[in-house]
Amino acid sequence: MSLSPGDRSSAELPDGDRPTPQVVIEPDADRLARAVAEALVARLAAAQAVHGSASVVLTGGGMGAAVLEHVAGLVAEPVREVVDWQQVDFWWGDERFVPADSDDRNERHARAALLDRLDLPGFRVHAMAASGGDLATPEEAAEDYLAELREYAAAGRDLPRFDVLLLGMGPEGHVASIFPDSPAVRDDRPVLAVRDCPKPPPTRVSLGFAAINAAEEVWLVVSGAEKAPAVARALAGAPAEEIPAAGVQGTRATRWLLDAAAAGELPRAAG
Repeated sequence: MSLSPGDRSSAELPDGDRPTPQVVIEPDADRLARAVAEALVARLAAAQAVHGSASVVLTGGGMGAAVLEHVAGLVAEPVREVVDWQQVDFWWGDERFVPADSDDRNERHARAALLDRLDLPGFRVHAMAASGGDLATPEEAAEDYLAELREYAAAGRDLPRFDVLLLGMGPEGHVASIFPDSPAVRDDRPVLAVRDCPKPPPTRVSLGFAAINAAEEVWLVVSGAEKAPAVARALAGAPAEEIPAAGVQGTRATRWLLDAAAAGELPRAAG
């Protein structure tokens, strides 16, 4: 099998008994962000056609913000799929437990890139609690977020429907705030507090594997050559304790959306 830069078709890699992940490669980070934005708009429109509403779990980082900025650009463009943004629920995969006005907040970047431009009803934006408010600890914030997830879940379920869950990935393979060989990687709760995180800020709230893997589709959006070794290890089936990204999967689809640099160490067929 050959995976070439710019090949936007899905390529399948063997992955044991799990649903086979799809790999899509774009030439560079900007074209990757735009392609993901276009795919996200199409997926949310399709979800609304079936359910009347849609939901997405956002990720932080540079690529997360870049995708949302491209989505904002698409809102003003004539596109085939039209999303009713008033009927989209926005959740987060993780958040830094810092004051609400901190530039470290994923919520702030998402609002600046997209959410504040959409005139959304407040109840559609499900931000995780900040420090300095009514909830004194990340443990309390995690419990609060789990309660909100349950509030929006169908009867008899703990989690609402997630149509798409976006994830970035760190150079060491972390996703959300689940880092290699950390307590979070072995925690079976849907939402958890993370302390002593190896990447600052050290105190966070994160969805756990139980919530991430409940999403219909999980999209890992990864850019940069420094992440290529972890991408290759994850797709080769590394243990989740070593490469947490290897432990995520959607119930319907798992998509690795990469730029050419991040895909640089994936196996290529001879010739």
